[in-house]
Amino acid sequence: MHSWPVHDAKARFSELLEASISEGPQVVTKHGKPAAVLVPIRQWQALQSAERRTLKQILLDRDAPTGIAAPPRGKLRLRRV
Repeated sequence: MHSWPVHDAKARFSELLEASISEGPQVVTKHGKPAAVLVPIRQWQALQSAERRTLKQILLDRDAPTGIAAPPRGKLRLRRV
């Protein structure tokens, strides 16, 4: 990943954008420390869709943890007010 100081990123944004598309993510630094990353839209969309799993997908995942402690069903008493 190439690093761009914020003043260079602002002055040469078109070049930064092209580098992101052709070379991949580009880091923008502020005072020498990483502040942001510019990524191509396809990579961003892939990251976004990877994080959004439905409850059904989570429950049906073969790698989901097993043996989760849960109270037995039907053993609870209702409290009358």
